[in-house]
Amino acid sequence: MSRFKPLDASAPVTLFHDGHCPFCRVEVNWLAKHRHCDRVELVDIQSEDFNAAHENREFEAMMGLLHVKDHQGNWYIGMEASRALYAVLGYRRLVWLSCLPGLRGALDMGYRWFARRRVRLGQWWEKRASKSS
Repeated sequence: MSRFKPLDASAPVTLFHDGHCPFCRVEVNWLAKHRHCDRVELVDIQSEDFNAAHENREFEAMMGLLHVKDHQGNWYIGMEASRALYAVLGYRRLVWLSCLPGLRGALDMGYRWFARRRVRLGQWWEKRASKSS
């Protein structure tokens, strides 16, 4: 598999996100206002209407890492999902840079670290934000 595979993602893509995650909600709000929002379908996996089995996925796996499915049916998971999403939004140069050796590994590792801690970090972030309001 090519390290630049996320650049091949074809729009529209479906972004499966956790609607309970504060960080995800911020990102989804930004995406909904983006000039290329028509290239992204947003699916909240916490919604009562969502069933991971309909996507041949496990809910727990989708909660653990970001999932994006492109128009061709290709799946991108974790940092690859972020790269594919940003590629279809027009940030191809940044995605290309994020695929370079060294930087790719560091970003992938940072994403995994964040993904494991996002719920606790989100709770901390919300508490901090409410204190400063």
